[in-house]
Amino acid sequence: MAFKIIWSEQARDDLQAIVLFIAQDNPPVAESFGYLLMSKADALAQFPLLGRVVPEENDETIREIIFRSYRIIYKVLTEKQIIAIARVWHGARGEPHIPSELNF
Repeated sequence: MAFKIIWSEQARDDLQAIVLFIAQDNPPVAESFGYLLMSKADALAQFPLLGRVVPEENDETIREIIFRSYRIIYKVLTEKQIIAIARVWHGARGEPHIPSELNF
């Protein structure tokens, strides 16, 4: 059974900021890239443990997949069959703040 994917408000804001930043130079590429990032996250529905454990957190339930320069950080809620996308973060920006309690 596939996991349900839920995006936190912060992750949605992150994605929007990425798309808006890219759109300053190339709007069609920005839209395409936004959908590509979302499709990478969608793969987690079938493969929730696809990503590695986030090194800064050292918690088996907080994982990330890397796509180009971006980190898609998520929490695996196995009992609820949910993947909670916490952040979408450019690696050059340093360590992201990952809230201990994720609001959806």
